[in-house]
Amino acid sequence: MDTAEPLPVIAVAAEPLELAGLLRHARLSRRLPWPVSYAREAALQGRRWLLVAHGPGARLAGAAAEAALDRCHGRAVVLSTGFCGALDPAMNAGEIFAAREVLDAATGARYPAILPQAPQPFHSGLLLSQDRVAVSAEEKAVLRRCNAAAVDMEASAVAAEAGRRGAPFYCVRVVSDPAGETLPVDFNACRDAEGRFSKSRITAAALLHPSSLIPLLRFGRTCRRAALRLGDFLASCRF
Repeated sequence: MDTAEPLPVIAVAAEPLELAGLLRHARLSRRLPWPVSYAREAALQGRRWLLVAHGPGARLAGAAAEAALDRCHGRAVVLSTGFCGALDPAMNAGEIFAAREVLDAATGARYPAILPQAPQPFHSGLLLSQDRVAVSAEEKAVLRRCNAAAVDMEASAVAAEAGRRGAPFYCVRVVSDPAGETLPVDFNACRDAEGRFSKSRITAAALLHPSSLIPLLRFGRTCRRAALRLGDFLASCRF
C-alpha cells in the first residue's frame, strides 16, 4: 500500500482576497517569510497547502510560482486560482470554472490543465490568459471568438512555470463578472508601475465618476462572496 505523503499544493492567486475563502477552511496556518507580497502555509484536510499572492499579471504570477516551487524543490502540485471574467454567457458570477487548457494571449502557447475531482458541479473549458483586465462586455465578446469560456491574467505564467518543473497543474477559478457585464471602472488604468492594482487610483477613478461608486461597492461585495464560494469548492476537491 502506498503510504507516501501527498505532494503539497501551491495555490497561486493575484490578491489575498482570492485565497480568503480557502484559508477559512484551514486548521492551522502561519505566515511565510518569502519574497512575495503574501505567503501562508496552511493545513487543510491533513495536506500541506502553500497560499501565495503577489499581484496581477503574468510577470508577478510567474515570480510567485517560481518562489514557491523553489522552496518545494519543484515537488508540488500547482494550482492557479482566483477570479476570472466569464466569456461564456452561460456562466454567472459566483460559479466555478476549471480550465481544461490555458491559452496565452501574448504568445499563443497552450498549456493543458488537470480537472480536479470535485463533489460539486463546475464549468470547464478553455481559459484565455492575458495581461490586462477585460473591462467591457464588448471586449469580452471579442475575446470569446477564440472559443475561450473565461479570461484571467495569471494562469498562463503559472502553467508555464509548473511545466518547466514537471509539476502537475490545475486551474480553478470563480467568476467575478459575467460576460455581459462591464466593470464599474477601468482597472487597467488603476495599476501602478509594478502592475499591481492601486487602491488610491481605484478610489480616485470612482470619485472622478461618482455614478460608478455604487456599482464599484456592489462589485466588491460580489468578489468577496465569490472568494468564499471558491474556498468552499477548493476545500472539497481532490488534487
